[in-house]
Amino acid sequence: MGPLPEKAAETTAEQPWPVRVLSLKIADYVDRMSQLWVEGQVVQFNPRGGTAFLTLRDPDVDMSLSVSVPMNAVNAMPIPLTQGARVVLQAKPTFWTKRGTLQLEARQIRPVGIGDLLARVEVLKRTLAAEGVFDAERKRPIPFLPHRVGLITGRSSAAEKDVVENARRRWPAVRFEIREVAVQGNTAVTEVCAALVELDAHPEVDVIVIARGGGALEELLPFSNEAMIRAVAAARTPVISAIGHDVDQPLLDLVADWRASTPTDAGKKVVPDAAREVALVAGGRDRLRGAVLRRVEAEQRGLRALLTRPVLADPVAQVRVRRTEIDGLRERTRLRMEARLQRAGDQVLHLRRQVTALSPQSTLDRGYAVVQHRDGRIVMDQEDVGIGELLRVRVARGDFGVRPVTDGLDDPAAGPEPAPAKAKPAPRKRAPRRPA
Repeated sequence: MGPLPEKAAETTAEQPWPVRVLSLKIADYVDRMSQLWVEGQVVQFNPRGGTAFLTLRDPDVDMSLSVSVPMNAVNAMPIPLTQGARVVLQAKPTFWTKRGTLQLEARQIRPVGIGDLLARVEVLKRTLAAEGVFDAERKRPIPFLPHRVGLITGRSSAAEKDVVENARRRWPAVRFEIREVAVQGNTAVTEVCAALVELDAHPEVDVIVIARGGGALEELLPFSNEAMIRAVAAARTPVISAIGHDVDQPLLDLVADWRASTPTDAGKKVVPDAAREVALVAGGRDRLRGAVLRRVEAEQRGLRALLTRPVLADPVAQVRVRRTEIDGLRERTRLRMEARLQRAGDQVLHLRRQVTALSPQSTLDRGYAVVQHRDGRIVMDQEDVGIGELLRVRVARGDFGVRPVTDGLDDPAAGPEPAPAKAKPAPRKRAPRRPA
């Protein structure tokens, strides 16, 4: 068998490393690491003789490391070391080749003070606020009457009793989907977040209440954990925070859609008061009935007022008035038409008389005659008439023929006489003026 490869990348299926080689190389790599300070939460604490063995867990995620620390370093702490305590320790990573495990060998261990924890919470608060996690615009309204209420609380806790009893006292038919989890200690964040995700996916849960009774500041720190805050912000279901008392204000209160001062207050907020709603419905029904009655009475008064009017008391009165007006207009029309016809008849008679007076027949009736040549020409001058010419004379009643025997001069035996004057035509009678 040939020599072993020096590097991990040079290993093959034909030339693999034995387990001892890999374990020794990991141990050699870890031994080259320098000492460091690390922070975590004590999950298990087991002192044995001069050494204490504990498990240091990350408070935000489910990761942990085994730690060994001298008991004199533990005894030098200002307060006794207990499970759930937040500590920082100076340690050197070591790798135990026999079992292939990594652990920390601590030299010093110090508790994390409340002031340091509050300062870290304040820094986290400013960071999340700058990201808009606490903005009012992202908060969702609490449903008026949820189908089912999700409740995350401690196991057999007073907070669960307060929420459930107060909610059922207000609305007896309310239904709960309860998840009992650890609300303090090293598993609180993980269990609360897992229950939140489960209830958020439940199809009938319309609102989620996270409730816990009061406690010391360090006991409420899980509800200011960044992982829990972001889980609540990402939930699609409205969340009510009911942590501690009114004076307590973990960051969960800022990210929740509504903050209850106590679990009892959350039980009152999550459902409406049935008695109050019944009273509101009864009051609304009474107001609606009163409004309808008042409207009916007003319409009846208006109808009575209309019926007392003359037009409705005697409906035919308006018809009689209009009939009288129509009869009067018809009579006026008849009289005017008769007057106009009378005037038109008088005008026709007057014109007839004018035409009669101006006609040639009227002139003949006054004794005048019309003398015509044979060709119908009217004799206008005596010189146009020849002796013995047959002339036609038209008188008022008929006509006859004549022949002139002289040229118009007197008898020669009578001696000379002055020349006769030309016959004047019959004077034309002026037509009378047309009456206005």
